Amino acid sequence: MSELTSRPLLSLVLPVFNEEQTLGELDRRIRELLDPLDVTWEVVLVDDGSRDRSRAILNEMASRDDRYKVVGLSRNFGHQIAITAGIDYADGDAVVVMDADLQDPPEVVVEMIQKWRAGSDVVYAVRTKRHGESWFKRLTAAVFYRLLRRLTGFSIPVDVGDFRLMSRKVVLTLRSLREKHRFVRGMVVWVGFKQTAVEYERARRFAGETKYPLRKMVRFAIDGIASFSTAPLQLAIWLGSIAGVFAVGAAGWAVYSFFTNRATVPGWTALMVLVAFSSTAQLIVTGILGEYVGRIYEEVKRRPLYAVDDVKNLGGRTGGNPDPRN
Repeated sequence: MSELTSRPLLSLVLPVFNEEQTLGELDRRIRELLDPLDVTWEVVLVDDGSRDRSRAILNEMASRDDRYKVVGLSRNFGHQIAITAGIDYADGDAVVVMDADLQDPPEVVVEMIQKWRAGSDVVYAVRTKRHGESWFKRLTAAVFYRLLRRLTGFSIPVDVGDFRLMSRKVVLTLRSLREKHRFVRGMVVWVGFKQTAVEYERARRFAGETKYPLRKMVRFAIDGIASFSTAPLQLAIWLGSIAGVFAVGAAGWAVYSFFTNRATVPGWTALMVLVAFSSTAQLIVTGILGEYVGRIYEEVKRRPLYAVDDVKNLGGRTGGNPDPRN
């Protein structure tokens, strides 16, 4: 499906990881959405190394309808890489990325298509409400998006996930960006083009458990900040400077005490506070530098972003890096 004349108008890209309880309902709602529309369409389902029956169910869906395309990754590479794989294989003139857990309502796609036809290259979905999520997750998400916006040199929309529509030229541009540590929503903003928003209420999960526990949320936040900002390196400089000021102040106090009161016992408490503060600053600085050096190490190896186990209904394509010009 590489020729322009045979492209579908719309591609849906859905990363899937252990969603066997959701896929039946997902299939029903996608068909209810797309069948009445007067557009040609495909659905690219990327199985990100699921350990349940998700792969088998996806293959059954593909066997019933060749508009369902399945990309089975060889292991779990992570949500952002799975999105990247789907974008690599999507042939549509407009490509919509959404989650398979039905928290991103498929019905919002209709409004996205309208905005795209009106001239927008990117239509991103802004969450006005987040049903079924704890106050802690809502609070940390709100802080993260606003912190990221202040740290980066460009405006990343707040309260926006990966649920968005992208035109073909945006997709081709994204395909040329092959960094390993990926923050797709930031990359879409970085490439530019005309972007607009639609609003929606993020629903509860239809079934199953969240695939973003606290550990993955922290890792995701680090990827977002370190991929688009050198502010942590500047923070390291400030921490070192503050530690230096305290060290100079402590040294001055020690010299003053020595000459004005020779009977003064060396201040054990002050010394311990100084050592603790300096050690903490050094460890933070070392950790920040290590994060960036580690990223350089990962990039220079030039490994593919993912490995494909098998595909369904993709015309014999099996490679992990489709031609970005298509």
